[in-house]
Amino acid sequence: MRSRDRFNLGKRALIGLPWLWMAVFFLLPFLFILKLSLSEAALMQPPYLPFIREVSDGMVTMVVNFGNYLLLLEDPLYLNALLNSIEIAAWSTLLTLLVGYPMAYAIAKAPHNWRLPLLMLIILPFWTSFLIRVYAWIGILKNNGLLNNLLIYLGIIDQPLEILYTPTAVYIGIVYSYLPFVILPLYATLIRLDDTLLEAAADLGCPPWKQFLTVTLPLSIPGVIAGTMLVFIPVMGEFVIPDLLGGPNVLMIGKLMWTEFFSNKDWPVASALAAVLLLVLIVPFVLWQHFESRNRESLG
Repeated sequence: MRSRDRFNLGKRALIGLPWLWMAVFFLLPFLFILKLSLSEAALMQPPYLPFIREVSDGMVTMVVNFGNYLLLLEDPLYLNALLNSIEIAAWSTLLTLLVGYPMAYAIAKAPHNWRLPLLMLIILPFWTSFLIRVYAWIGILKNNGLLNNLLIYLGIIDQPLEILYTPTAVYIGIVYSYLPFVILPLYATLIRLDDTLLEAAADLGCPPWKQFLTVTLPLSIPGVIAGTMLVFIPVMGEFVIPDLLGGPNVLMIGKLMWTEFFSNKDWPVASALAAVLLLVLIVPFVLWQHFESRNRESLG
């Protein structure tokens, strides 16, 4: 085999590995979930009827059931859970950006010898179990928790605030847990910005606040988009935080899927929910990619 052929074969293998990974760990599980969503629930193990069944005399038939998707459309519980998940994910993403952007900007503008320690402080919570960190917020937010005791001690309030098992507690838990996913891509974008652009803007008489709005903010949009996707997509399917901090008062689609899978043993309906959630998340992303590529072609 010639060296050129070996190079082309190696290049194809290198390009094909990510596609193979996606096919094995994303496409195949999704096809299995899709197959489950088109089956019927049954009192058996596993709790659904086979996709291909034997009817009589050795004849087999394929039974496709769209009733699970019709149930999602007819029962307002599922639509409310989806809309509530979108609302919580959107507001949580916005709050995380509002908190994370100044922190990423401050780290990017800090002296070189301070940047690594500051980034380590951002990454440090990942060294602790996610579940333990969420449980810690129960001790902070409950009626006799650290926050209420501190506020009463300072004389700010007379009675404990009802924060735990409310949407406010869910927002606090999500912003705390997903904040690094906004700070890190924003920092990576801000650290690569050309400071000479800000110097040129200052030479032209542009005040610092206008430099930020007209130079820094537009150039950091790729980091904003990356952070938004890293927060919004997983929050849509979040289960642990709404279950532990929101209690029964907060209904999200991830929590509903867990109930259908493990409490109701209705795997087909839970799989239909998972397929709808994936569709809701993928379609905007594909459309954004399409318009982004068209904008690049028009600019090029």
